[in-house]
Amino acid sequence: MQAQKKQLKQNLALIFFSTLLTASSFAMAETDFASQERLLKARVKNYEQKMDHSAHLKPVDKALEFHGVFYGYLPCKDCDGIKATLSLKQNNNYLLVTQPAKESAREFYEKGKYTWNENKHTVVLTSRKDSTIRQYFIANEGELVQLNSDGTQMTEDRAERFTLRRSDTVKSREVHIH
Repeated sequence: MQAQKKQLKQNLALIFFSTLLTASSFAMAETDFASQERLLKARVKNYEQKMDHSAHLKPVDKALEFHGVFYGYLPCKDCDGIKATLSLKQNNNYLLVTQPAKESAREFYEKGKYTWNENKHTVVLTSRKDSTIRQYFIANEGELVQLNSDGTQMTEDRAERFTLRRSDTVKSREVHIH
């Protein structure tokens, strides 16, 4: 009986140490694998830094980033005002929808291309139908202020009435007539 207990203790000790040795070899293998992975990434990064990537990088066109839907209520000589929705889409296309504020007034649609001038902070709309040009000053990222026909800015009190605001900066696109 004493011999069996001794043999059992030896077997348990052997099993414990072999398990411990096996577990540590997996841990060492994992650590070795991780260090090889880090070495490979460092080599690739070092190699890429020596390469000139400028030949295949696409230039970033800021106009492609400047798009959205702008709403406003513009003054009108013959009516109470004009509800305007300007949608600047990707690929430099735009859609301007205007509707005079009178009973059963129909909507007018104008499509065309727009260009964005970062230096002057302007957006220039060119109509596809008759090539008319409308210019807007970018007051900030969420507001476009219509410019005079010659491209100059309006007086401050007048400019407020010719402002379109981007849809994500206003709570509601509905404009109320007072």
